[in-house]
Amino acid sequence: MFSRRTLPVWIALIALSGMFLLGQETWPPPACVDNDGDGYGSPASAGCAHPELDCDDTNPAINPGASERLNDGSTCSDGIDNDCNSFTDGNDSKCDPNDLDMSALDFECVLNWPQPNVYRLTNLRGHLTEALAVAQSPTGGTFPLGTVIQVIPGEAMVKRASDWSPETNDWEFFSLNVSAAGTGIVRRGPFATNGLGMTCFSCHSKADAQWDLVCRKTHGCDPLGISDATLESLQQADPRCP
Repeated sequence: MFSRRTLPVWIALIALSGMFLLGQETWPPPACVDNDGDGYGSPASAGCAHPELDCDDTNPAINPGASERLNDGSTCSDGIDNDCNSFTDGNDSKCDPNDLDMSALDFECVLNWPQPNVYRLTNLRGHLTEALAVAQSPTGGTFPLGTVIQVIPGEAMVKRASDWSPETNDWEFFSLNVSAAGTGIVRRGPFATNGLGMTCFSCHSKADAQWDLVCRKTHGCDPLGISDATLESLQQADPRCP
C-alpha cells in the first residue's frame, strides 16, 4: 500500500487528520470559569458541572437551572432573566398564567401531592380543588389547566394551555430521570416516548372520552399488568422524598 515515495505523504495526512480531530474534540475540555460558584460557566464549558452558558456569572441565583415560574415567589416580576433563556418575566412562557410550561424544578417528591386514587395529582395554577373533583368524579370530566398527574415518579402528564395540543386534549407527557439530587427531563411533548419506546399518548388515547385521557382500570386503557400495591410502592420509593 505504501511506497518509499508515498509514505511521507501518508504520514503528513495522518498527522494533519489527528490535529483536526484533536481540535474538534477539544480534549481535555477548557477550564471552567465559574465566578459565582453555581456550576455554570462563562464561557460555557464541558469542564463545568453544567455545560450550559451562565448569562450572569456574578450571581449564583441566575443560571440555566434556576427558577422562573409563577409559583416561585417574585421570579416572574423581578425584571430578571433568572433561567437564562433570553425571556424575562411576562415574556417567559413559564410565567404565563394561562399555560404551564414545566421546568425540572417544578417536579418534586410525588408524596407531597394528594392521592385521589392510584395516581398522585397537583395543580400549579391554583385549580387544585377543581382538579381533585374531576379525579374523584364517577362520571369523569376535563382536568383544568395546570394539573400535573404522576402514577410513577419517572413519568408525568401536564395540562397545558387551551388548544396547545388538541389531539392530546392539551396534555404534555414527560419522561423523567429522578434521583436524590432532583429531577431531570429526559423527553417531553404531546407525543413523548416512555422508557419502552412507546408514546405515552398511544396508551392514554384508549381512555374513554369522559376520562380526559387519564387511565385507570375501568377507563378503557390497556391494563398495565402492575398491581396498585406495586404502583404505591414505586411512589413511596421516590428518591426525591426525604
